[in-house]
Amino acid sequence: MIIHPFKHSRMPGIVTTLLLMLTTGWCHAQTALTPGKIPFDTKLLKSGKYEMGCFVMNGGRQTEFGSFIIDIAFNSDQNLSIYTVLNLFGSNEPRLDTTVADGNTFKPLYRSSFNKEYDLQLNYDKEVTGYHFDKQSGKKSVIKDAVDNAYLDGYCYPYLLGMLPLTAGYNASMPVYDYRPENTENVKNAVIEEVTTNRYISKLTGEHKVWQVTVYEEATGDKYQYYLDKDTRRMWKVDIFSKAGQHLVMVDKEIDFNPIKSPFDKVATMKLIKSGSAAISGQAYAKDNENEGLLSNIAVVNINKKQYAPEGTSIVLIPYTAFFKEWIKLNESSRKKGRSIPLPQDAADCIKVVTVYDDKGHFEFVNLMPGDYLVYTEFGYRHTTRRTEVTGYTDTYINGLYQGTSTNTTSRSYSGNAGASIKKVVTIEKEGEQVEIKLKKTL
Repeated sequence: MIIHPFKHSRMPGIVTTLLLMLTTGWCHAQTALTPGKIPFDTKLLKSGKYEMGCFVMNGGRQTEFGSFIIDIAFNSDQNLSIYTVLNLFGSNEPRLDTTVADGNTFKPLYRSSFNKEYDLQLNYDKEVTGYHFDKQSGKKSVIKDAVDNAYLDGYCYPYLLGMLPLTAGYNASMPVYDYRPENTENVKNAVIEEVTTNRYISKLTGEHKVWQVTVYEEATGDKYQYYLDKDTRRMWKVDIFSKAGQHLVMVDKEIDFNPIKSPFDKVATMKLIKSGSAAISGQAYAKDNENEGLLSNIAVVNINKKQYAPEGTSIVLIPYTAFFKEWIKLNESSRKKGRSIPLPQDAADCIKVVTVYDDKGHFEFVNLMPGDYLVYTEFGYRHTTRRTEVTGYTDTYINGLYQGTSTNTTSRSYSGNAGASIKKVVTIEKEGEQVEIKLKKTL
């Protein structure tokens, strides 16, 4: 599931007001969902970790600008804890949010937010207490807010959506507490405007039937469309619309997707790349072949110029175990369908990357144990070709008699940008072995 990553954000144009305003009378017509009076399915209350890619839509194109990580824990004390991290590309200051609620009633217990703009901490009891510290102005506000009516926490209620008895046409309102220093009233409604049937198509797992749940927040003026799996209630996607006309999208990265059947042992695999005394060193380069005639398609020493992988080029080493072999094979098959198979994080941790350290394409991997490894790289270079073209024909006559026709040709050289994608399986047979390789591509 997911909670709101952009609340209280001051990023221009990221969170703004709603496209549509609801009338007061319409809002009061909704079923009110308050702690202890929520018909949710407790079987769907599960721990889990998810990651959403964050995109901004512009002219039909989407540009990724960050990631939103959600970690949900339902513990033995029957408390529901939700921890989130929002990472924006180009920023080294993540936003950290925590909310804790009673897992039986969704009554809020605690809330905090720490980011580069402000710190916020709330304790929910008979009254709401805590503080808000504005890092821009240096002002710290003590919070002591007596709230008479029952409410949900503004960061917790989105998790509740997937556990409601959703049907086509379902609607309800939820009073939520959402503190802001400028507020005169911190409790306002989040309104489920409508629920309709839709579908979501994943590049990894195909088509899923979903409930499209449209929610309007009175407090923030934001409008959200949540795409919840009809069977599992998993959150596949969220559309966020702004008054200024911006459209943001959050999409489940499916980091738990793993179709690989071969077992994976992280400890043993890590030893292969960290606990040995062997090394693989080498040189990466591309070599053009402009030859024709008898030398066509043959790279000749001292004729074809080497073009070395530039300094800083990444060279990847993958332990060539049964697990990684299966992953590579699955990816080769999936690419034909326009898909890719992501690696589980534990497996990705076991891939070693170094960079070319000079202008001659040299690289080196150390601390390796005996075993098989796949070494891989990609880089750009200048590709030249020579093409022979027919420009005409000459007829030959002797004493008026036709002797034959010769072809007139000319050769031209062409040059353009090209990319080298090179991989090589390397075997280390014994401890301490120093293996030298060439990663080369010849055209």
